Amino acid sequence: MRGLGDLCRIIPLAAFVALPVAPSTASELLQAPAAKPEMVENCPGLVASNAAPVIPAALRLALASDQVRLTYVGHSTFLIESPQLVRIATDYNDYVRPPIVPDIATMNHAHSTHFTNRPEPGIKFVLRGWREDGRPAAHDTSYKDVRVRSVSTNIRDWAGGTEKNGNSIFVFEIANMCIAHLGHLHHTLTQQQLNDIGRIDVVMAPVDGNLTLDLDGMVEVLQGLKAQMIVPMHSFSTYTLDRFLARMRQDFAISSNETPSLVFSKTTLPAAPTVMVLPGH
Repeated sequence: MRGLGDLCRIIPLAAFVALPVAPSTASELLQAPAAKPEMVENCPGLVASNAAPVIPAALRLALASDQVRLTYVGHSTFLIESPQLVRIATDYNDYVRPPIVPDIATMNHAHSTHFTNRPEPGIKFVLRGWREDGRPAAHDTSYKDVRVRSVSTNIRDWAGGTEKNGNSIFVFEIANMCIAHLGHLHHTLTQQQLNDIGRIDVVMAPVDGNLTLDLDGMVEVLQGLKAQMIVPMHSFSTYTLDRFLARMRQDFAISSNETPSLVFSKTTLPAAPTVMVLPGH
């Protein structure tokens, strides 16, 4: 997919140690027009409208054997770190990147803010969530203490039709936990897809309610996955995030983290299913 995703840029993240974010020139960013709160920006839209969170220097600290560090880089990109410090970047692209080169990069095909044709040298595994022949990506890759597998879903194409297997839900098995990234999910899941995904402890979910799955559909998916912790992404604005949280409060606890980085283990996951909000859009 091309075009719409190329309209935005993001202020680069600071270096690995927390430093001020360098300002971008006017030529690097498109000026976003004023919009009413109920208007949802076109994807990637608001990727450029908020300063990227600064990732704390503590990111480099070692993890215990049962811990995972999750850092929200922005849009649909997270940096996931394993106890052996395997680094994974989700929906790796040219606009929103972690401050270090990951060992594993996963991608999806909906927009150019979810993939790149120019991955950085040094990435050991570049896992695209689609295939050019339309068949399921069907990844199952292990590296050190991480296993990554994929479950394919369809996406809408620019002509209003369907691109079969254009998105993958990536499941990361780390530290005796299963962590899922839904990518640019466009439809609810079949029972077979739920079976293929399996038990999930933590899920990263797009919550824009328009460009991906609608709000009711996303709630249905999250209820079906039964994860203990849900981390919103792809929200674009506080308006859409708040709308998602208001809907989720009916069935889930809501919590917020002060920084974009969170360390957790199987034993420290919330006792009740919880939406954990990390700063950023």
